Amino acid sequence: MTRAEERLLQWLRDAHAMEEQAEQMLRGQASRIEHYPELHKRIEQHIDETCDQAAQIKGCIERLGGTTSGFKDMGGKLAAMGQALGGSMASDEVVKGGQASYAFEHFEISTYKALIAAAEAVDDQETRRICEGILEQEKAMAGWLEEQLPAITRQYLERDASDEQTAKR
Repeated sequence: MTRAEERLLQWLRDAHAMEEQAEQMLRGQASRIEHYPELHKRIEQHIDETCDQAAQIKGCIERLGGTTSGFKDMGGKLAAMGQALGGSMASDEVVKGGQASYAFEHFEISTYKALIAAAEAVDDQETRRICEGILEQEKAMAGWLEEQLPAITRQYLERDASDEQTAKR
């Protein structure tokens, strides 16, 4: 295996851990959202996409003769749990969660752009194809959040004026 192929495999492991983190983070958000049905529905949809993405990345890793990193996967899940705990304590959780999700989606976008370039460099067309498909899903989620975050923020502010608990979640 060339140095570039080893690096691609390492980055795929990182991406798998990132998707494990994303799933944990999204599940935490979805479990606490009560008063924003469109946001809840879109997060649930993205959870399904995220689980499929992790499976696809795992398939790429295995096709290249590697295994996922339990250590990295656990680290991602622990980071997501910490983020969920911190977010649950914020009085403006739905807004902060939206901001964090928007930022995380862009981290995922940059990860898949790098993976596509690495896959192209080692002529791994299957990994490139899979990462391009995942990239489109991440862009779609980021775009949805970009479009919806102002409305979510306004809804939060309206609710917060009368009932902080329904505004929060």
